[in-house]
Amino acid sequence: MAEDSCCTDCKKNTVVVIDHVAGDTVCSECGLVLEERYIDETPEWRNFAPCEYDPVRIGAPVNPLLGDAGLATSISERPDGDSSLARLQNRHSGGERDRAIFLGFKAIADLADRLSLVGTIKDRASEMYRRLKDQKCTRGRNLDTLVAACIYIACRKEGKPRTLKEICSVANGATKKEIGRAKEYIVKQLELEMGQSVEMGTIHAGDFMRRFCSNLGMNNQAVKAAQESVQKSEEFDIRRSPISIAAAVIYIVTQLSDDKKPLKDVSLATGVAEGTIRNSYKDLHPHLPKIIPSWYAQEEDLKNLCSP
Repeated sequence: MAEDSCCTDCKKNTVVVIDHVAGDTVCSECGLVLEERYIDETPEWRNFAPCEYDPVRIGAPVNPLLGDAGLATSISERPDGDSSLARLQNRHSGGERDRAIFLGFKAIADLADRLSLVGTIKDRASEMYRRLKDQKCTRGRNLDTLVAACIYIACRKEGKPRTLKEICSVANGATKKEIGRAKEYIVKQLELEMGQSVEMGTIHAGDFMRRFCSNLGMNNQAVKAAQESVQKSEEFDIRRSPISIAAAVIYIVTQLSDDKKPLKDVSLATGVAEGTIRNSYKDLHPHLPKIIPSWYAQEEDLKNLCSP
């Protein structure tokens, strides 16, 4: 932003530029910083759309999934403890219902932050929860379990799946069995509402590879080899879950590198039991010459691998 001011160095009125990022007022003639740590006293905006004037001031963001878009006014209790007006407002405005939906959205946001999920997944899970509330089929069901199941389904739909064990590790006491049952219940309710089956997307072992390798602290070369290996493994009829195949491939790749990882560490990083990794390793072993890329390991290296 530019405005007229008197420069102490030029000794004349000149145009100065206000740098809002650095907080400096700079003379456009000589470049002298006239003022540091400039305080912008103009109104703040929360909508950073590319327009000159935006009538939206600071505050909580607008949420189109709430009946009042999240902009309603609430009446609190009086200092003397009288809450009759607050109860009356809730009764006539549906405040209790919106409050329940808001609590669900907040739980989804908290869970999404713990899992480092992108905003699209959080929005899809929130939309799913809102549809369940509209159908009035959440009564008597645990909020944390429903929220965890919504997150699981949303991750699948967005092509960024998380394992039940990963979600269970950050959910507030919800078990894998409870989340699994809630997932089936939600899918059934959505199918009844839509009148058609709900597609959740196919899980591939490669969907988990980058995250699992990062958990294990593998270098870039090993990560690239693991990703190529898991893609080639899909050409063979290996009847194991994608998560088990991903864990077994990671274990094999680390055994072929200088930085070998023990089976216990691979199990902790992937959430797959050691016995399951061993069994998947047995199924993959006959196909290793065609699965492991030649630039990463030679045939002699594969022969030196420990037998499963």
